Amino acid sequence: MEKALRKCLTDNPANCPISEASLVSLQVLLPKFQHAIINLDAARRNQVQKNKDHIELLKKAKLYISHFIQVLNFSIARGELKPDVREFYSLPANRESLPQLISEKNILDWGKKLIEGEQKRLQRGGSPIYNPSIALVKVNFEKFADSYTFQKNLIAISNRGSKLVDSMRPEADMLILQVWDEIEKYFMQDDGITDREKAGEYGIVYIYRRREILEKEKQKAIESKPAIQKEEPKKYVYEKETEALNHRYSISMLHTPFQSTINF
Repeated sequence: MEKALRKCLTDNPANCPISEASLVSLQVLLPKFQHAIINLDAARRNQVQKNKDHIELLKKAKLYISHFIQVLNFSIARGELKPDVREFYSLPANRESLPQLISEKNILDWGKKLIEGEQKRLQRGGSPIYNPSIALVKVNFEKFADSYTFQKNLIAISNRGSKLVDSMRPEADMLILQVWDEIEKYFMQDDGITDREKAGEYGIVYIYRRREILEKEKQKAIESKPAIQKEEPKKYVYEKETEALNHRYSISMLHTPFQSTINF
């Protein structure tokens, strides 16, 4: 669409193969469509770039949460804490296994449970857990939670941009088809075949079939091959062969033993 519009506006308008109605539609739709695509591409690039940092924050938050639970279990195993303190963190009292930390939702849920549970335990006179402390767990968890919210917003922006482009696609496709038909009809030759080179100047790209590609290569090979020399006339060839035979016969007679004796 952009190439066809630019070609018509820069060349003589009288020679434009596109109708006036289609030209006006191009001028109205093209800027909107281009703007929507540019915004969508920018949103997706931003989402991909920020996702790298988000993954690192996710890994760190998961690491601190799992280490805190492991240290809690070690304290219980050493007898420093009773097993029932696990209930502050919504953990089974008699189970030492780690909870599932597979999805982002799992990490968000367990991060909140650990922070709230440690606060409740300390309020009842419990001793703080260190290496890592709940303060370090909270810092890394909150960084991940903020990144999670920000990433969700980026995904929502990308989805809105994608929906906007999708909503404009039917109108753009119809306009492309209309412009395509007008250009092909304008450059159609007397034999009913469109001049593809001239149509290509307006952005139309033709995909050649395999048969057409082979025919073009064959024609190109024929044109580049040097012309074959014409065969010599049969009479002229016969005379040349007779002359060559007589010459060989005369040479052989000069060197026979009988002829050598007579010459002697």
